[in-house]
Amino acid sequence: MTSVTLTLLTPALADKLRQVTVADDQVVFSGQPSEFIDLKDPAIDVHVILSDGAVAGMFRIDSGFHNHHQFAARTIYGLRTFLVDQQKQGRGIAKACCQQLYTYLSTAYPDAEAIMLTVNLRNPGAYRAYVSGGFIDTGAQYMDGGAGPQNILKLPLKK
Repeated sequence: MTSVTLTLLTPALADKLRQVTVADDQVVFSGQPSEFIDLKDPAIDVHVILSDGAVAGMFRIDSGFHNHHQFAARTIYGLRTFLVDQQKQGRGIAKACCQQLYTYLSTAYPDAEAIMLTVNLRNPGAYRAYVSGGFIDTGAQYMDGGAGPQNILKLPLKK
């Protein structure tokens, strides 16, 4: 079984994260990690997914998600740019990561009521990973995604 750890991006991890790549057919859903590592947006934190101690992927948490998506309230943060290196896919890393998100994010973001994300209808593997981690399909769709319609999922952090 793969061991997965989540942590904030550090300068030491940034160089390793630059080596992570996404397959060409998945770039439309997430982009490449190198596009996001050096962005300086105070509302967005980059988190690294470690698998058996090695950098395997990343995701970003956007505390300003509500500024870009009217379906999200101020206390709802956004999960963006979730990706796993193309060479490490198929090992259960995304699912294991998603299953840790509730505990990890409720500790890291105590002011957040919930985490929301949009997942493209053409990305059923990602949808299954998110739902396995406790995300709930709101039944609504986001139609302004650059790659087509997306389901809106929510992970409540306050129980």
